Amino acid sequence: MVVAERALDAFEAALAALRRKERATAELRAWLATRGHASEEIEATIGRLMESGELDDERFARRYAEDKRELRGWGGERIREALASRGVAPALVELALEADSQGAQVERASDLLARRGRPLGADADRARALGYLTRRGYEYEVAYEAIRLAARRPS
Repeated sequence: MVVAERALDAFEAALAALRRKERATAELRAWLATRGHASEEIEATIGRLMESGELDDERFARRYAEDKRELRGWGGERIREALASRGVAPALVELALEADSQGAQVERASDLLARRGRPLGADADRARALGYLTRRGYEYEVAYEAIRLAARRPS
């Protein structure tokens, strides 16, 4: 009975954690382990949450990518690294990223540059913009096109 109660505790704790913040399976597994739950309890909890649809790495990856693109202006490379660090399977990471076309990335990166309001007339200005966009996770080609687009826009 103690094991069943403990497993329920792990399930309830995990469910409460997911209600506060959506997590990847690997994140939730680590979170439960740091709270002293045994591996068999954790695996039972993970299985139950996956069966009920409360825990879904594909959904997590898709929503995470959408949020980071729209709210933070992140590019695909930065999103890929962040999802991988959260233990999301590479195939699911790629699935979440494929919804973002290169054209949409160029437009979003160009908008970022416009909001920054920095000049793009000199080579040094464009080099700084290129560094800024690549640090945000945009591939070089996307960043280059975004700078060209932003430089053509009226001030």
